[in-house]
Amino acid sequence: MRLIFLGPPGAGKGTQAQVLGERFGIVQISTGDLLRRHRAEGTELGKAAEGYMQRGELVPDELIIAMIERELDALGGRGFVMDGFPRTVAQAEALDASLARKGWALDRVILFRVPDDELVRRLSARWVNPRTGRVYNTITNPPRTAGIDDEDGGPLVQREDDRPETVARRLRVYAEQTLPVVEYYRARGLLTELDATRSVGEVTHELLHALRQERAAQ
Repeated sequence: MRLIFLGPPGAGKGTQAQVLGERFGIVQISTGDLLRRHRAEGTELGKAAEGYMQRGELVPDELIIAMIERELDALGGRGFVMDGFPRTVAQAEALDASLARKGWALDRVILFRVPDDELVRRLSARWVNPRTGRVYNTITNPPRTAGIDDEDGGPLVQREDDRPETVARRLRVYAEQTLPVVEYYRARGLLTELDATRSVGEVTHELLHALRQERAAQ
C-alpha cells in the first residue's frame, strides 16, 4: 500500500497516518519529522537544511526530495503513507520519477477537507511535548492535566506556528502551494476526498472504506 495524504495543517493527516501504520505496518513519512531528525542527527542533509529552518525559510525541493528518497530506499518493500508530501507540483513530479525508478506506483491520494474556521479552532488548541513531539489538542485529545504531558509529567508548549495569529498565514501558503498538487493527482484519477470535520474514528472508518474499494477495483 503506497499512499499520499494531502490536506491543510490541522486536518488530521498525521493522526490517520499513525492509525494505518499501526493497523497495516506501513511506514509514515512526514517531511517535518524528517527535517527534525536529520537536523538532530547532524547528517549532511540536516546541516544543509538547518540554515533555511533557522531563518524560517522553505527548505529547497532538492533537499526534501533527497531525504524522501533515502526513506524510500530504506523501506525494504514495506508500504508507506506520505504525510503532507508532496507540497508542490515539482515535488510531486520528482516523487513520480523516484517511484518509477523503483518500479512502484501510488495506490491512492487522500485529500482531507476541513473548513478554514474549523482549522483555526483546531490549531489554536494544539499543544506539544517539546521533549518527545507528542501532540495534544485541548478540544479533541486533551492531556489528563492541563498543560502537563501524560507520559513524562513535563510542561506542554504551544508552537509559534499554532498560535491563532499565524494560522491564517499558514492556510494561505497551503492554498497557494498545495492546491495545484490536488489538481495534479485529480487529473490522474488518483484522488479521493474525505470530510475530515468528523471524529477521528469516523474519519478512519471512511478512510478504510475508501481503501477497501480501491483494492476491490484492482
